[in-house]
Amino acid sequence: MSTLDHVYSAPREWTRVHRASPLLGGWAVLAGVAGYWFYTTQPGQAAGDGARQLHISILLVAAAAVAGALIAIGFGYLGWYFHTFRITDEALEQRRGVVFRQQRQARLDRLQAVDVVQPLMGRLFGFAKITVEVAGGARSGIELQFLRLADAEALRNEILALAAGYRAEVAAGRDGAEPPTRSGGLRAELEQFRLAPAPGSARTAVAAAEERPLVAVPVPRLLLSILLSGGTIASVAMVLIFVGGSVVVAILVPGVDIVGAFLGGGFLGLLSGAAGMVSVLLASLNRGVNFRLGISSDGVRIAHGLLETRKQTVPPGRVQAVHFKQSLLWRRRDWWEIVVNVAGYQDNQQAVSTLLPVGTREDALAALWSVLPDLGDPDPQGTVSLALSGSGADGGFVTSPASATWVDPLQRRFRGVRATETALFIRRGWLVKELIVVPHERTQSLALRQGPIQRALGLADVAVHSTKGAVRPVAQHLAVADAVALLTSQARRARARRKVQTPEQWMEKVGLLDDGAE
Repeated sequence: MSTLDHVYSAPREWTRVHRASPLLGGWAVLAGVAGYWFYTTQPGQAAGDGARQLHISILLVAAAAVAGALIAIGFGYLGWYFHTFRITDEALEQRRGVVFRQQRQARLDRLQAVDVVQPLMGRLFGFAKITVEVAGGARSGIELQFLRLADAEALRNEILALAAGYRAEVAAGRDGAEPPTRSGGLRAELEQFRLAPAPGSARTAVAAAEERPLVAVPVPRLLLSILLSGGTIASVAMVLIFVGGSVVVAILVPGVDIVGAFLGGGFLGLLSGAAGMVSVLLASLNRGVNFRLGISSDGVRIAHGLLETRKQTVPPGRVQAVHFKQSLLWRRRDWWEIVVNVAGYQDNQQAVSTLLPVGTREDALAALWSVLPDLGDPDPQGTVSLALSGSGADGGFVTSPASATWVDPLQRRFRGVRATETALFIRRGWLVKELIVVPHERTQSLALRQGPIQRALGLADVAVHSTKGAVRPVAQHLAVADAVALLTSQARRARARRKVQTPEQWMEKVGLLDDGAE
């Protein structure tokens, strides 16, 4: 049966992941043994001992690598045999463990996000792992590795459909009917955004929800933004400082030539700077290459990756805070980066925190609209633009008083806070402009803080506690009266919004419900 003829249906009975899964992890043993041999073998010594010892060493390393790989694969297959999963209308369940058995359950009504991730080896052979994050403490999610890519995407579709309440459609798909679409109340014009199935993909019991593309990041813009980023500038500065220091030492210290000084200190600085640049480059490329942002009835869709590709689906209401950032060298082009806090990713926020690696102001506004379509303001675009570029009381912001100049002379006039009916805006930044947006209903708790110097100056900070992540909303150096008023009013707004906010409201605001749908 060809792949195209296969209709994948998520298992209701206990079943195992793909039998090739242990093999996809066994290559790491080979790489580890080879790395150890190269690290411990000195090339000069190997050449001096003759070809015989070199051949013996290579044979021993090869035998150790093969033995290690076989042992790893053997234990991997033992773990694979005892690793099973199934899906019900209420939960995704997993059982694993050889000596100590473990059974975990991810309730679908607590679903926070579903990711399909392809590591490098998985991309080469067409496999992927699926990660299901649910509300709870650390390690509350479930990871299944590996499945065929088409099967992983089909399982994701079914999990999202069940979590959204499409149980009748899922049952119809399992009974052999034509795989149903979940357009339901989708507007007719979204038909133009229907994605054609990828070559070789499986027909699934539940078709993927239609996606509306919003933002794509061009590679030239991404590369230029990396060159103009703070990490790259810092790495180049480190190289110049060490090389310049070597030249100064060679000039001022008698008997030290420039080559010796360079090898003594400048070369180390050059290596450190180069390592920093490579690290920044790879991390930024992995976050930005092939980046696409879109929306569907499932929620926000994010795809990106260079060596490892990741396709995220974040259901409505799971984004807890949004953080705009613009460095000094990006200001002329009006580029912005957006990072977010996402509920459910307790220990993996770094991999999922980027909502937009780099984009124009229009791209940034579209990205904000995808997660917070209702800003509770009659002129949302103007309000956000003033928040991004304004200063002082522009746009109705409450600013820091004049006494804050003693502790924050450069940023004081750029600091401000403002609340709309649905969100809290916190503005700050001088060299790096920043704007934090927190939906009122995502406010978990509030705290008023005041140090001894702030107490003497009549200042205080208000911290808005969100989920663990890259965004830490704090309104700093407010007048004490303004801080107390903000604390009281924000607690009241958070309680009111939590009573009325629903996923259906998000779908209506972004245009994913028919005008007449109830």
